[in-house]
Amino acid sequence: MARHHLPLMIEAGADIRVICEPSPDNYELTLGKLEELGAPLPPNEPVLADMLEAYADELDAAFVITPHNLHHDHAKICLEAGLDVLLEKPMVMNAAEAISLIETRDRTGKHLVVAFQGGLSPQIRHASKMIASGELGELRTVTGMAWQGWKGNTGGLWRQTPAIAGGGFLFDSGAHMLNTVCTLIGEEFATVAAWLDNRGAAVDIDGVVMGRLESGALVTLNGCGDCIPGLENEIYVNLTGGVMRTCMYGRRLLIRRAGETELAEVERLPKMRGAWEQFTQVRAGEIENPCPPEVGLRMAKLWDAIVESASKDGMPVRPPA
Repeated sequence: MARHHLPLMIEAGADIRVICEPSPDNYELTLGKLEELGAPLPPNEPVLADMLEAYADELDAAFVITPHNLHHDHAKICLEAGLDVLLEKPMVMNAAEAISLIETRDRTGKHLVVAFQGGLSPQIRHASKMIASGELGELRTVTGMAWQGWKGNTGGLWRQTPAIAGGGFLFDSGAHMLNTVCTLIGEEFATVAAWLDNRGAAVDIDGVVMGRLESGALVTLNGCGDCIPGLENEIYVNLTGGVMRTCMYGRRLLIRRAGETELAEVERLPKMRGAWEQFTQVRAGEIENPCPPEVGLRMAKLWDAIVESASKDGMPVRPPA
C-alpha cells in the first residue's frame, strides 16, 4: 500500500528521509519503486522507536501504512514524537483506540488525518454539507452496498487474521462504505443491529447492518466479500427534498431534486487530490482537515456496535457513549 502511495507523494514533493520497514524484501521493493520514480533512496530503520530517536531532527511528518492492529500505537508514538500523522484506513480497531488518538492529537497539538478516499473526496464533503444544511430537506434513509471478490483475493494474508485485521471484508474494503456513510450523515447512530457470516473463513465475509440515527433516519448497509468479478458499490441517500447517489470512494455525486426526473452529476467541484497532497495542505493551514479522527471515532463506535450485535444474533444495541 505504501508503494501505491509513492507516485503521488513524489509528485507532490514529498521529501522521504527514512523508511521504517521490518521486511527486507518489502524495503527492496520500495527502493525499486522510488528508483523507478527518480527519487532519492532513503535508508531503512526497521524499529519505529529507534527511527524516531535517530532521525528526530530530520522529520516533521509520518505516513503510517501498517496492518490495522498497529495503527493506534504507531500513530500515537509518532504524534508524541512531535510529528504530524497521515494514517491509513481504517483508523483504529475500536472506539477506545479512537478516543486515545484524539486525546493524543489534542495533547500534542499535531495534525492527524485519516487516508479514507471518501473522507478526502470533495463530492462526499459537498454532499455532507448539503445534508447538514437541510438544503434537500430532512434525511430519511441511507442505503449502502459493497460487493467484491475479497475472500479469494486476501486468502492466506494477514487481512484474514482476526487479531491483526480486527474484522473481515466489512472492516477492510467495506470500511470505506462505513466511513463514507459516517461522513455523510454527520451524526451518531442511536441503535444498530447486524449479522455477520464468515462463510468458512476466520473473519466476516458477508454482513448486513441496520441502524437508526439520533435524528431518527434509518440506515441499511450490505456487504458481500465473495462475489463474481465486476461488482462494486453504491450509496444512496434519500431526503424529503431529493435523492443522492454516490459510492464509498466518493468518485461521483449525482443528485435528483424534488420535481426533477433524472439524477444529474454535480459539477464544478474541486478536483480530487491525493491523500498526501491534502495532508500537506492541512499542515500548511490551507484547508480544514477533510478526514479527521472524529469521523474515525464515529465509524469505530459503529463497528463496535456491529460486532456486539452480530455476536448476539442481530440483537439491537446502542453504540458506546
